[in-house]
Amino acid sequence: MTPRPPPHQPMPGPIEWLRENLFSTPLNAVLTLLALVLIWSIVAPFVQWALIDAAFEGKSREDCLRREGACWPFVIERLGQIIYGFYDGTERWRVDIAYLLLAAGLFWLTFPRLPGKWAIGGIMLTAYPIAALIMLVGGVLGLPQVPTERWGGLLLTLVVAVTGIVASLPLGILLALGRRSELPVVRWLSIAFIELWRGVPLVTVLFMAANMLPLFLPGGVTINKLLGALIAVALFSSAYMAEVVRGGLQAIDKGQFEAASAVGLGYWRAMGLVILPQALRLSIPNIVGNFIGLLKDTTLVSIIGLFDLLGIIQAGTASAEWATPNTAYTGYVFAGVVFWVMCFGMSRYAKHMEDILKAGEQR
Repeated sequence: MTPRPPPHQPMPGPIEWLRENLFSTPLNAVLTLLALVLIWSIVAPFVQWALIDAAFEGKSREDCLRREGACWPFVIERLGQIIYGFYDGTERWRVDIAYLLLAAGLFWLTFPRLPGKWAIGGIMLTAYPIAALIMLVGGVLGLPQVPTERWGGLLLTLVVAVTGIVASLPLGILLALGRRSELPVVRWLSIAFIELWRGVPLVTVLFMAANMLPLFLPGGVTINKLLGALIAVALFSSAYMAEVVRGGLQAIDKGQFEAASAVGLGYWRAMGLVILPQALRLSIPNIVGNFIGLLKDTTLVSIIGLFDLLGIIQAGTASAEWATPNTAYTGYVFAGVVFWVMCFGMSRYAKHMEDILKAGEQR
């Protein structure tokens, strides 16, 4: 006989949920109350400072000095600079198009029922960076050239982060495969590259790329500071990505390799069709964690004189025009919220992808 399905369990109401999860025992009840007190002691003063006592209208420091809370006019007046940096005002439409294309591609990839995700993903990893570079730099197709020295704010943050993400994943995969290679030269070169870049902090790498590398170049040869930073970030992140991918490869059962070999697949076809898809699926949390760390590490480019999102805000708070006790705190809170939204979005999409892949595996 076919077993009967278990009876449907009704969803617990809010009272039952609270009793089962937060007040199930006297100890849990005490811990819940202590946590609520701690949350209230942090959230209530912050809301008072950020909203109730804050200044929302004005165009100078005097308008903020009249209030005891956050100085939001500073963010409002500097919003254009925060988003575009020092990009020429008449050419900011090019940045807007790059933003819109990026948002459209991400929306297409994240919305569950839209078709052609593999094609869109390939376009976002290959064609989009090239098109965005042409659009932002200019000098071709009748577009005026905008020097990278004028890039800044959110634009620079996204350029560094997207470049590092797009470049580090394929480089990391190749390095991970090279470290597991049976060819001694390939294996030891991969190990040397990974350990070299993982053995120094990113601040040192950026400083070397911007200040020390030109000393080793022939006379008259210069390197763009932003280009040097992009190369340094990509190579640095690829070393960490290689270890993440290598961990996924080590988690694959040996029988998968033997099965791929048994059906006549060569090394590269076995890796591309059997091994790597499983390894990357297992490594999704660590891969996204690496991407999130890379996004936050973009703030370090300020050490070489590039004004990213945080650097633009810091430069604005140092201006005498907005010198108030709360201006710097307001700018840092705004920057923190922007970074949190981007990082949280990346983590939730990774969780969504994990759920989809697990559901497909269970079928």
